[in-house]
Amino acid sequence: MAHDAEDGGLAVERFRSYLLLLTRARLRGVPEARINASDLVQQTLLDAHRQRQQFRGDGPPEMAAWLRRMLACNFADALRALHRGKRDVNRERSLEAELAESSARLAGWLAADQSSPSQQAARNEQELRLADALAALSDAQREAIVLHYWQGCSLAQTAQQLGRSPAAVAGLLHRGLKALRSLLNEPE
Repeated sequence: MAHDAEDGGLAVERFRSYLLLLTRARLRGVPEARINASDLVQQTLLDAHRQRQQFRGDGPPEMAAWLRRMLACNFADALRALHRGKRDVNRERSLEAELAESSARLAGWLAADQSSPSQQAARNEQELRLADALAALSDAQREAIVLHYWQGCSLAQTAQQLGRSPAAVAGLLHRGLKALRSLLNEPE
């Protein structure tokens, strides 16, 4: 499972939307011009390709965890470069732990208590489909859904962060959820 027969590399491309979703959630408040989410994900996928011989997992859950660790390292490097000379040890938090926590929230958003290996595999596939569906939404709809449902912001907090009225955010949430349902109900 670790190697893709077509190109000899890891089949990591299917995780692009998932990693992008995690990265955007962590970059909240950092200007896009300072750290670019797509650049971090691209670097992570490139690192995964270069280090494909080090992957020892045998399925999507292990690959997702491996990629999250790489993403956390790349994210930490980007933040260090951004704040050179401004380091405050009291404010440090484990980026890997935050990404794992974000992933856990995403999994919790999709499923209740599922424990068998086949149920976990199905849940992991749902996570990837959800990330792909979220990536297909408009930026405004995706950000509103992530802030409100995934990060737990109230409607007023979401409106403030997006610079919109609560009514406008409610419309974004309504249209975004409708589009998500449609995308997730499409046959693969």
